[in-house]
Amino acid sequence: MGFGGIGIWQLIIILVIVVMLFGTKKLRNLGSDLGGALKGFKTAMKDEDGKDIDSDDDVTVKKVGDSNAMKSEKAEDKD
Repeated sequence: MGFGGIGIWQLIIILVIVVMLFGTKKLRNLGSDLGGALKGFKTAMKDEDGKDIDSDDDVTVKKVGDSNAMKSEKAEDKD
């Protein structure tokens, strides 16, 4: 038994029917289009991760800068 009670022979028959309906050229084009879409998605995810890391660093720098500004304002108020 294979997937959910479907044996290897049933999978082969389904594959043959799909090839007969769509043809090998359409299936090959579909596979290359799907691969290109996945590659583009992975690239976009890497770009987003890089932007998130950069923006987190900027926020940290701003917070440190703001806290230093607050300290200098408090020091001026005391004088």
